[in-house]
Amino acid sequence: MTISYNWLCEYLPEKVSPEKLSGILTGIGLEVESLETYESIKGSLEDLVVGEVLTCEKHPNADKLKLTTVKVDDSGSQPLQIVCGAPNVAAGQKVIVAKPGVTIYPTSGEPFTLQVAKIRGVESHGMICAPDEIGLGTDHAGILILDPNARTGAPVANYFKPYKDYIFEIGLTPNHMDAMSHIGVVRDVCAYLSHHGNRDVRPNYPYPKILPGGDNSLPIAVIVENSEGCPRYSGISIRNIKVAESPQWLRERLSAVGVRPISNIVDITNFVLHETGQPLHAFDADEIHGGKIIVKNLREGTPFVTLDGKERKLSAEDVMICSQDEPICIAGVFGGLGSGIRSTTKNIFLESACINAADVRKTSVRHGLRTDAAGRFEKGTDISNTVNVLRRAAALIVELGGGEIASDAVDVYPGKRQKQEVRLDYDYLKKLSGKSYPLTAIKKILLSLGFEVTGEDASGIMVAAPFHKPDIILPADVVEEIMRIDGLDNIEIPSSIYITPSTEKNQYVAALRDKVSDYLAASGFNEILTNSITNSAFLSSSELVHSVKMINNLSAELNVMRPSMLETGLEAVAYNLNRKASNLCLFEFGKTYGTESVGRYREDDHLFLYSTGASGELGWRNKSTQADIYFMKGICEKIFALMNVESPVFTKTQNEKYDYQLSVKKGPTLVELGRVAPAVLRTFGIKQPVYVADMNWNALAGEASSRKIEFSELPRQLPVHRDLALVVDSTVAYESVEEIINALDLERLESIRLFDIFESEKIGAGKKSLALALSFADQEKTMTDEEIDRMMNKIMLSLKNKLNAEIRRQ
Repeated sequence: MTISYNWLCEYLPEKVSPEKLSGILTGIGLEVESLETYESIKGSLEDLVVGEVLTCEKHPNADKLKLTTVKVDDSGSQPLQIVCGAPNVAAGQKVIVAKPGVTIYPTSGEPFTLQVAKIRGVESHGMICAPDEIGLGTDHAGILILDPNARTGAPVANYFKPYKDYIFEIGLTPNHMDAMSHIGVVRDVCAYLSHHGNRDVRPNYPYPKILPGGDNSLPIAVIVENSEGCPRYSGISIRNIKVAESPQWLRERLSAVGVRPISNIVDITNFVLHETGQPLHAFDADEIHGGKIIVKNLREGTPFVTLDGKERKLSAEDVMICSQDEPICIAGVFGGLGSGIRSTTKNIFLESACINAADVRKTSVRHGLRTDAAGRFEKGTDISNTVNVLRRAAALIVELGGGEIASDAVDVYPGKRQKQEVRLDYDYLKKLSGKSYPLTAIKKILLSLGFEVTGEDASGIMVAAPFHKPDIILPADVVEEIMRIDGLDNIEIPSSIYITPSTEKNQYVAALRDKVSDYLAASGFNEILTNSITNSAFLSSSELVHSVKMINNLSAELNVMRPSMLETGLEAVAYNLNRKASNLCLFEFGKTYGTESVGRYREDDHLFLYSTGASGELGWRNKSTQADIYFMKGICEKIFALMNVESPVFTKTQNEKYDYQLSVKKGPTLVELGRVAPAVLRTFGIKQPVYVADMNWNALAGEASSRKIEFSELPRQLPVHRDLALVVDSTVAYESVEEIINALDLERLESIRLFDIFESEKIGAGKKSLALALSFADQEKTMTDEEIDRMMNKIMLSLKNKLNAEIRRQ
């Protein structure tokens, strides 16, 4: 929420410095996220003065430059010698002068500080300024010439009066709709000042008690058919307005809070919205056919053209503002093109209504219209204040738009609401807040916030919550209000705290996750967090069948819960690649979602790895290597070992999203890894290979939990290493070699490792050489060469018989 300091001061009965006000706001729960200076003109023309050009002569060393002397004060001091290149400079002019040491802020570019400088051999003591050099526009055709009556030496800021303000960015929690306006913030600040200053401080409310006199020449009847969707509707007619530019003060106020000024009528409705928190809408009264406003729902699919010129198909659930024969506004969301304010508009009907928050939210999301008005209505508005706000806006329109009141104020309020009553026990207040409040302080705080005391006894108080605080339902809500105004910084810290220790059921799984995360981070991976909602356009038809679809999705692009983490991760990969980060190793712990049957949903935990580009950094001692399927396979094997899971056996599988895939199954699939198919990569605009691994974290953690950690004595004997080279057909996979050797069940064979692959015409066409490193060990004694040779012979014989392998060396 953006709040203007100058604007706040209009309603505060006493001025508080911006810094002190920032502390007060944060202390009462309206956290100030930033406090920044706002300037309508950069630099606010600070230190610039009015100068008088006394002489203007041709520069002795340049044809296009002038040598001037400029008087910059009335004290009789020496005039400044300034070199000027403007074609329109002349003696006798009043101009804007920046003296040496002054910082100027150009319209475009960075600010800079002037120094005494030599220009073509002549010293120049300052600058005679053009408009674009000091932020007064984009004109650079010549210097800015002031009125001859401007006082020499006077600050230029006094002449142009630039607007300066302080802007608070407040991080509001969703329950504080009452603070979504300047008056709402002032109400809380006044309550704070009253409580801490032991005095009665009340806001200066801007609501007029009566409107300027008028007649009833333009009456418009209001009929509310859907009173649940629109519980209160107020309006008034104003005739003979003149649509024009807003006065400077109004444009400055709106610009300071980030609202673009449009015209006086539209600007007034925006001004009052930010002032009071109540959305307004102005209709061209001549476009309200039949002289009637009807609030109702229309049939499904009814076409309606909104102010942005787009035709939208209405839902039967949309609450609509209609004339006698057509819709003219989506209630609480967006106006219609036909009834909008134009430069030719003469008569208007001003609306101040209360629209059902849930209906506005659904309609806003349904049509993708996130407007300021919708944002206010969604959180609830003060139903008791519609007429007051209507009068305020109408008075401003009469004042600034030259209009005349042309009807009585219409106020349709069929089911008058009762205030929410809540009982607060003093013991409960002390228990929840940890502080004993004086009874007078409790009442004073609540009364200053607009509460009414409806009952009181020795043990507690009964209060009626004001309509601008619709979140007040429970006693705890009242406690929060008291604690806020007393100051959240004043909450007492007890000397001892009593807690009930909790136990964690999945402690082992959480520890495994931390362990794996630490390993991946140490291996050069960066953890990412992606959205669990994705775009259905990324998914295949088979995936969509079992996907969880969003009903009230926030946007058309985010409409389904992800059945796989591949797509959301590739979005992150593409984002980084587009910003020149071409070497990526990423991992994410996340969830996927699916349907098992109607009404039954599935939620699974996954660990997903992504790698593209170089898998390691280039250094003076090492070369960078490109990520490939073997790099990803090695990472997965390390994770299995880290989790004490049995070494994985990878098998080649098929998946339309990968052009090469390996899987590990042990009951359920534990891991799938592969190279993403080019067609999938093109969807995300990725032009380099990406390798991924999808680990079923639920199954993997379950496998790890079921295995016991066993300890064994360190081997007394050193292992024996033998190398074996064999020539096989190039179609033979190393996996087959490993399976044949493992099938021999040699107890003293500890490990097999492939350390080289060689292909050449010298060993024959369609052949390749595999070099294996074999390790043997006996825990009890030193093995003899004969024992090792017997095992090696078994291995070689088996490979010859089953793979027709040729043994090259041993």
